[in-house]
Amino acid sequence: MRKEVVVKEAMKSNPVIVKPTITVLEAAKLMREKKIGNVIVVEKKQPTGILTESDILKKVVAEGKNANEILVEEVMSTPIIVTDPYIPVEEAMKTMGKCNIRRLPVVENGELIGIITHKDITRISPILNEIAREWYNIAKKDESHLRAQIFSGKCEDCSSLSTNLKNVDGRLLCENCMDALKYQ
Repeated sequence: MRKEVVVKEAMKSNPVIVKPTITVLEAAKLMREKKIGNVIVVEKKQPTGILTESDILKKVVAEGKNANEILVEEVMSTPIIVTDPYIPVEEAMKTMGKCNIRRLPVVENGELIGIITHKDITRISPILNEIAREWYNIAKKDESHLRAQIFSGKCEDCSSLSTNLKNVDGRLLCENCMDALKYQ
């Protein structure tokens, strides 16, 4: 009998985090020092965004901006899709493929506990790389799958931080604002 590998078994614990108010240059130096391609942006212990090498290249370098003058919050990718630590890695890989992303912050009880990347998954199961390629080719970016994901960031109604934002009519809302809509 084959045991399913869950995200928690394959993820990296203690991801490198930064505040949204540091400069892109500071974040890039930290990424270089830690030999990583991204940092998770956290406010009040909740992930609100991710800054990747690609963000820095496309939004700072290619635009001719000074990385020492630009804050992380100005160029980070936000909101971010997060995952549960106890789902199978196959499901995480499916989300990555359908949402055209390579990294998933892992949130448990509202707190960031790790990150799982495409590379982490293919290291433990190379066959999943082929499966991911198939999912990616089937639906370059599956909007319905993307809308069904759980996001972490700021609620678009009340601006409160949440690791459990849901897409409601194209807006990312926290549980309180979703409940308020039900009673209107």
